[in-house]
Amino acid sequence: MSPDPFDDADERLDAREIDGEPFGDIVAALDGLDDDESLCLVNSFEPVPLYDVLAERGFAHETANPTDDEWFVEITRA
Repeated sequence: MSPDPFDDADERLDAREIDGEPFGDIVAALDGLDDDESLCLVNSFEPVPLYDVLAERGFAHETANPTDDEWFVEITRA
């Protein structure tokens, strides 16, 4: 794994380690965040469909792509 550009995130979820659809795990992790906490989501592709869901739920995100098959998304409350 590449160096994590969001290594200061409070929580981390590596979607590559989840069997099946990770959406439920992502939502559960977001629901567990306090207002001042952040989640770093690690994925093998850019989770573009997730961005609209995040905005609808009041979250902001920042994305980094250090390698072709590794994406880091830091998610915070907007």
